[in-house]
Amino acid sequence: MNTTNCGKPSIVVRQTDHARLTSLALAAPGRDLDVAEELLIELDRADVVEDDQFPPDAVALGSTVSYRTEGGARRSVTLCYPGLADIERSMVSVLTPIGAALLGLSPGQQIEWSGRDGQSHMLTVLDVTAGVPSTAA
Repeated sequence: MNTTNCGKPSIVVRQTDHARLTSLALAAPGRDLDVAEELLIELDRADVVEDDQFPPDAVALGSTVSYRTEGGARRSVTLCYPGLADIERSMVSVLTPIGAALLGLSPGQQIEWSGRDGQSHMLTVLDVTAGVPSTAA
């Protein structure tokens, strides 16, 4: 699709990730329903590409992404499935508001996202390092 929903930047998602993440979002437990809905919206607007055509500088499961917040703080996290999330190791689940927001972005892109508290945040992707996604959901 690759449309810009509500001013959101275009994103790209691997075909394999798209299928797995759609299933994950549809099966999300009650406490994750709002984020699952946001993830489905992101997946719906994504440009889905064959795995071997995926750009190495786009955020995917297993990618480590460095970003800057609207306040200027710089952070680096690795996007993962919920079962692997560990904030102490900077492993962020794709079923968190920031995880869903980061999916498919590339360096230089900005996105506005809402935290679980409903507050609006803005981030800018600085760098992406491709990683190997784990299948542990």
